[in-house]
Amino acid sequence: MAASLASSPLAPALGRVVVVPGVYAPQSDTLMLAAALRREGLVPGMDVLEVCAGSGALAVLAARLGARATAVDVGRRAVLSARINALLARRRVTVRRGDLFAAVPDRSFDVVFCNPPYVPAPGESPPRRGVARAWDAGRNGRAVVDRICAEVPARLRPHGVLLMVHSGLCAADETLLRLERAGLRAEVVDRARIPFGPVLRGRLPWLRRHGLIQPDEDTEELVVIRGEKR
Repeated sequence: MAASLASSPLAPALGRVVVVPGVYAPQSDTLMLAAALRREGLVPGMDVLEVCAGSGALAVLAARLGARATAVDVGRRAVLSARINALLARRRVTVRRGDLFAAVPDRSFDVVFCNPPYVPAPGESPPRRGVARAWDAGRNGRAVVDRICAEVPARLRPHGVLLMVHSGLCAADETLLRLERAGLRAEVVDRARIPFGPVLRGRLPWLRRHGLIQPDEDTEELVVIRGEKR
């Protein structure tokens, strides 16, 4: 039914993580977001939300740090994975199925964190089903990122924080600009370069043809963006 990452290098940082087939497994971008989340100094009594939760590994980490954690994902298998991981960790995590913030109407949070789909793809819109829904995000990779930028300010409490990881392929500067216009102080707090994974390797000709990757480029930049509500 599921695959365990217990032997993965990610395990020491996140503990045992189980993913149901078809759910995005924690990778380098997850670890970057985990490190940023730890720096926020979560304490008991804080309400935090993970959107695009996938396995829910980061919501479980937030619960371990003492926060009241909620995890949201549009996929049934992701919701199942998140619930399994909360049970395995013996942590209380509220898991909801829904489209971003629609799953938690009328709620606000001290911290919202997310690893959204961000890979540029030939389709005009993200897929509505299938495993690619976890990473494909339209032709510029911003179909979900832009929605989060627009919707998150209303869900943050005063001085609340957004943490979001995504690829440099979908324009970190655009994300910063959108968050600033929405009323957040935004900055890139982490950067890393990693070798292309299987998804990007599989569509290199398309990415190069559209000028998203240079002919001699063989690594992808990941960024963690932090936005704080004024």
